[in-house]
Amino acid sequence: PTPVSALIHAATMVTAGVYMIARSSVLFTIAETGVYVAWIGVLTALLAATMAITANDIKRVLAYSTVSQLGYMMVGVGVGAYVSGIFHLVTHAFFKGLMFLAAGSVMHAMSNELDMRKMGGLKSKLPITYWTFLAGALAIAGVPGLSGFWSKDEILHSAWDSGHHAVFFLGLVTAALTAFYMFRLIFVTFHGQSRVDPHVESHLHESPPVMWVPLVVLAVPSLFIGLVVGWGGHDSAFHHFLGDVFPATVHQEQPSSPLPFMLISTIVAFFGIISAYILYSKDSPKDEPENFPMELLTNKYYIDEIYDAVIVKPIKGISQYGLWRIVDVVIIDFLCVGGVSLLTRGTGGLLRYLQTGIVQSYILSMVIGIVLFLGYYLFVR
Repeated sequence: PTPVSALIHAATMVTAGVYMIARSSVLFTIAETGVYVAWIGVLTALLAATMAITANDIKRVLAYSTVSQLGYMMVGVGVGAYVSGIFHLVTHAFFKGLMFLAAGSVMHAMSNELDMRKMGGLKSKLPITYWTFLAGALAIAGVPGLSGFWSKDEILHSAWDSGHHAVFFLGLVTAALTAFYMFRLIFVTFHGQSRVDPHVESHLHESPPVMWVPLVVLAVPSLFIGLVVGWGGHDSAFHHFLGDVFPATVHQEQPSSPLPFMLISTIVAFFGIISAYILYSKDSPKDEPENFPMELLTNKYYIDEIYDAVIVKPIKGISQYGLWRIVDVVIIDFLCVGGVSLLTRGTGGLLRYLQTGIVQSYILSMVIGIVLFLGYYLFVR
């Protein structure tokens, strides 16, 4: 359910790793392993963003978006800008929670349909959902003045000031892709001609207040929370609030001017939005061309298939043919369980010949026993 997804992606499970690394900042600073965290973060952000640009499932686009934004947070904590990473975590919680709930509103109206290619033209049918979804998309795209702009720009600014220039440029590419895939979602879902099934379209309507009121409530901080707590950059109220928690770094104490970075981020964001507008605002989405790059993106770089072939199937084979057939069947079932029972039955079968019920046999056994005992006592000892 999208309310559960909104909570998980905004504030709990998926952001726990970022929070853990930030709270363990002293260890990462001493070990000087932040550069690895930053590179893992930016590559994660870039790969997830490229997966999102070909996804057609509305919730899957948002899920890939979360992975990408987590990469940004990891870049922040990786370059030593721990407050910036947590700042992006906070702003992300608002606009990602908003968009998941808005996606739930779309699913409610579409009878649980998830494929964006079967939507289109929903703007007039779901006006509140559209405008609140648009607010979240503008925020995550990094439009100037909105929440995502302040937090994401701080991370990129910190990456440059800390000397991680390659990480900075990859982060810029990811920012352009973020704006592109979010507005691809907006244009394909809400604009253009309707591709909705006629039966579903006949009862399309805005969600009830219990669903759209939370969207309106979340839209306000999604737009402005970054401006309220982030104004002033490294001298903002948020930085002062968390300043004593995290160790200060050189680029936090003596940052370069933020204006060039703000201008670059603005250009990148609008480049992504305009590209999505040109490709998807009017025409119906067509099947992606069948070439290797598109197949690679559509199939998520075949990560699932590689994971299945390299990890799942070998472990399953070892478990089934090694552990199960040898350990469970042969050792446990046959030798342990079956062996004990066979030993008991065999011993019982031998001992039953001693219990014949014939008195003469018992007397003979006693005589033999006495003779053996006396022989041992007299001759062996």
